Amino acid sequence: MSPAPTPFSLRHPLRWWRERVRRWWQARLPLSDQLTLTQRNVYILPTRPGLMLCATLLVLLVASVNYQLNLGYLLTFLLAGCALAGMHIGHATLRGLQLQLLPPAAQFCGTPLHLDVQLHNSRRATRHGIGMSLAGQSDWAWVDVPGQSQSALQLAFLPTTRGLQPAPVLNLETRFPLGTFRVWAVWRPAAQLLVYPQPEANPPSLPPGEPRSGPSGHTAHSGSGQDFDTVRAYRRGDRLKQVVWKKAATALATGSEALVSRDSEHQQPAELWLDQRALGGLPLEAQLSRLCAWVLMAEQQGLDYGLRLHGQEIACDQGESHQQRCLEALALC
Repeated sequence: MSPAPTPFSLRHPLRWWRERVRRWWQARLPLSDQLTLTQRNVYILPTRPGLMLCATLLVLLVASVNYQLNLGYLLTFLLAGCALAGMHIGHATLRGLQLQLLPPAAQFCGTPLHLDVQLHNSRRATRHGIGMSLAGQSDWAWVDVPGQSQSALQLAFLPTTRGLQPAPVLNLETRFPLGTFRVWAVWRPAAQLLVYPQPEANPPSLPPGEPRSGPSGHTAHSGSGQDFDTVRAYRRGDRLKQVVWKKAATALATGSEALVSRDSEHQQPAELWLDQRALGGLPLEAQLSRLCAWVLMAEQQGLDYGLRLHGQEIACDQGESHQQRCLEALALC
């Protein structure tokens, strides 16, 4: 019988305590999509080179005192003054900076989601060497913000689960100008990220359509997106997919400017319903993944389709807004 695994808190107690303190501290930060950095939310500590510089200055000071070296005093206090000036400049680089998170666009699970951040600089001097990253990650994006202007940063976030998720915590830092001090701030955006289910890689063909509840004479078909010869004159507002471009090219060659479109009522006389109940033998995430792939497939073929989920039904339609409604329903199912 194999021994029970050792808990993470016992194997790495220091890392476990640091993670707990970090989560407790981040939970106390206010949620906001706009943040102005002030002396209350900007922090500063010496870096490893900064600590080495402090140790070097201490050795120089002790040697200067023991040997009464006037030039040693001069060098020690000159370097200490440069370090203090660098600390002040580094803190001023972040203090007063305004941050704004643009509304993030929805994305599919497993696909990188981009967070766009605007940095506004109201002072005249340029702010150099400002980096931003997701909390807990080491991939930094760096930018300089010109005086009385703004700059943009884009961070990639890889969602691993579908649904409505809070935006990740962001870290902002600079080590300008000497690298002896690390000045940083932590930001908790209030935005919510909508993550669609990951589409199935190789989904089966669309399910068969159901007869329309309309005038007789319309027969059902499988909703496979096949083309029909029934056309009509172009109407304002017709989708580009409905225009018969081959006939349009022929009309242009003969000097005619008339456009024709496929008659959508004859092109798809059946209602295509994407029903979750028909996929009852699959796990929930596999069901949503296949329905997501079918929604994209039906929209690409220009079909009218509807979505039936447990406790929710979206009527048959097509278009970008209809596809977005269906994907949102799948994400929040």
